[in-house]
Amino acid sequence: MSGNRKADAAGPGFEQTGVWVFDLDNTLYPADCNLFAQVDQRMGSFIAKELGVPFAYARHLQKSYYRQFGTTLSGLMQVHKMPPEPFLEYVHDIDLACVPELPALKAAIARLPGRKLIFTNGSRRHAERVASKLGVIDEFEDICSIETCEFVPKPEAEAFERMARHHGVAPQNAAMFEDMPHNLEAPHALGMTTVLVHSDFFDHPVQAKIKTWVEPPEHVHHMTDDLTGFLDGIAPDST
Repeated sequence: MSGNRKADAAGPGFEQTGVWVFDLDNTLYPADCNLFAQVDQRMGSFIAKELGVPFAYARHLQKSYYRQFGTTLSGLMQVHKMPPEPFLEYVHDIDLACVPELPALKAAIARLPGRKLIFTNGSRRHAERVASKLGVIDEFEDICSIETCEFVPKPEAEAFERMARHHGVAPQNAAMFEDMPHNLEAPHALGMTTVLVHSDFFDHPVQAKIKTWVEPPEHVHHMTDDLTGFLDGIAPDST
């Protein structure tokens, strides 16, 4: 499935949307930047050093915690009582040279009516760095980072509830843009309009699963492989 918009007669549109909530990584910037490859390597290195284990075993723990707890960080905090700040600082100390400036995306976001937020499982500093490199940071009212949610990560429903409470978001008047379909289940259940931003770049097994879909699951209301084009298509002055 590709294209700027997946129309779903049964799904909600954007007529009532007053808050636009965007995931950061692989959503606001192209997935083929592959920043996660750097983060992934640094997570393994951090775990190996902090726990005093071989890198291969650290990688095993890293992936196991991701599957069991939703994020590697959650596993480290719950199993090893590790403070989150050193981990976040280390794993997000990455090279952003591949991240492009996207003036067309900036303009498309600017045309959306209402409030705009970034909602990420990453640190606030990481979000600020990436959004600044993209040239879009000034279009956002605020960033809801993993620190804001007190380290409760997406896809947990509590993370979305904390985001909504902290930023005064009424879910029925909000739209959520994400690259991971399972991260759209909770916002759908809360009443948000959901948009899956996908690509052909493969860095997670979910991308292969998406390609097998005949129709998207009910918690995915819209799909796009071109975020800028999608936003241009729904902005009020685009007709």
